Amino acid sequence: MEETQLAQSHLAALDGDQPVTSVRVVYPDLHGYPRGKDVPVSEFEHVVEDGLAFCAAIMGTDLRHTPVTGPEEGYPDLIVRPDLDTMTRVPWEPGIAWCIGDVHRANSDHPEPADPRGALRRAAAAFDELGLEPIVGPELEFFLVERDPEAPNGIRRYVDELSMVYTVGAQADPRNVVRPISEALAQIGQGAFATCHEFMNSQYEINIRHAPALVAADRAFRLKSAVKDIAAQHGLIATFMGKPFNDQGGSGFHLHLSVNRDGSNAFADSNGGHGVSDELRRFAAGVLAHGPALMAFLNPTINAYRRLVPDSLAPVRCNWGWDNRTTFIRIPPERDGGTRIEIRVGDGSANPYLAVAAVLFAGLRGLKEGLELPDPIAGDAYSLGEKAGGPLPTTLAEALDALEADEYIAGQLGAPTVETFVALKRFELERFHQWTSDWDIAEYLYHL
Repeated sequence: MEETQLAQSHLAALDGDQPVTSVRVVYPDLHGYPRGKDVPVSEFEHVVEDGLAFCAAIMGTDLRHTPVTGPEEGYPDLIVRPDLDTMTRVPWEPGIAWCIGDVHRANSDHPEPADPRGALRRAAAAFDELGLEPIVGPELEFFLVERDPEAPNGIRRYVDELSMVYTVGAQADPRNVVRPISEALAQIGQGAFATCHEFMNSQYEINIRHAPALVAADRAFRLKSAVKDIAAQHGLIATFMGKPFNDQGGSGFHLHLSVNRDGSNAFADSNGGHGVSDELRRFAAGVLAHGPALMAFLNPTINAYRRLVPDSLAPVRCNWGWDNRTTFIRIPPERDGGTRIEIRVGDGSANPYLAVAAVLFAGLRGLKEGLELPDPIAGDAYSLGEKAGGPLPTTLAEALDALEADEYIAGQLGAPTVETFVALKRFELERFHQWTSDWDIAEYLYHL
C-alpha cells in the first residue's frame, strides 16, 4: 500500500498541461542499451507492487540478436522494479513518464541476473561505509549521421565541414537537433548545461553536471537514450560508437571523479602538494593498478580500440599527469571544490554503470590499502615509450584477458555480471574474426 501511494505521489508531481498516459520503465543491459516496457498509467500501481518480468537472457544477448547465455539455465525470468526516485517526464514524447528500473532475480530458485546498475549501487555503498560519497561528471561525445545507400557503409555525416569545433547555431546544426536535446534534458533535471559541435565532422557533445555516482550514471544513460530517440525523430542516427569513420577521430566517454566527505571535496587539500590530498593520490593509484582490467568496461567493443592510437588525445599507457591530455588520468587545474581526476580512456560505447562501478572499485582499493601513485608524466606521453608507464590493452581480447586475470575487479563487479559480460564479448570477437569485411575485399581480392 505504501508503494502504491508513493507511485501516485510521484505521478501527481508530474501533472502538467499534458496528462501522463504511460510510464516507460527502462533498465540498462550489459551493453548499456535501454530495455523496458511502456506501462499504461492505470496499470502502473500494479507494476510498482509486482515488477515487470523479462527473460533474463536479454542480459546475455548480443547486438546481432543472439542469446549467448541463458539456455543452460532454461531461460528464466528476471524482475524489474521501478525506482520511483528516477521518475520524470519525457518532453519529446508528450504523455510519457520515464522511470529507471532495478533488476532482481524472479525468486530464490533463479540465478542472480547480471545487473549493471546494481553493481554501481554496491560500489557507492562501499564508499558510504567509509563515510565517503563518490561524485562523477560524465563527458560524452557522439556523431550524427543519416542513411545514404550511395555512401560508404550506407551512412553519411549530418554536417561534413572541417573545423566546426565549438561552433553553435545553424551552420553546426542546420536542423536544430542538438540544442533542443540539451534543453529538454535540462528541463527534466538531468544536468545538461552546455552543448556544441565537437572536433570531428558531425560530432557533438552535451555536457552534464557532476552528481553522486548513481545519479550521474543515470544521467549518462538517459542522455544516450534521449540523443538517439530525438535524432530518430529527425530521421537521423545518433551513435556513441567510438570510431565510425576511418577519416575521423573517435568519440570518448571521459569520467571526472572526486569523493566527498561530510559535503566537502576530500580530494582537495590546500596544504598538500599541488593542492591535492592523499585521498586523491591513493584513489588514482588504485585506478592505475587495475587499468588493464578496467579497459574491458571503458572500451567494451572491438571498434573502441581503433581510436586508441598515439597522438589521438586518447592514452595508450597506464599513467597520469598534471593537466596532461596525453595520459590515462589527467588531474585538471581546478582546486578546492573542483579538485578531481579525469579518466580519459573511455569510449563512447561504454556502459556508464559498469564503467563507473569498475573505476570506483579500483579507486576504493587504492584508498583502503594506501596505494602509492607513481611519478607523473610531464609533456607528451606518446613520445616517451616505456618511460610513460605500462601499455594498456590494444584489443578487446587483451582487455578481456586482463579482466579475467584481475580477481579483485572481477570479484567486486560480481560473477553473474562479469561472466555474462565476458561470454558476450568473447562471442562478439569470434563473430568478428569469422567475418569477411570490406577491408579484406579491397586488400586481397584483386591481387591474390
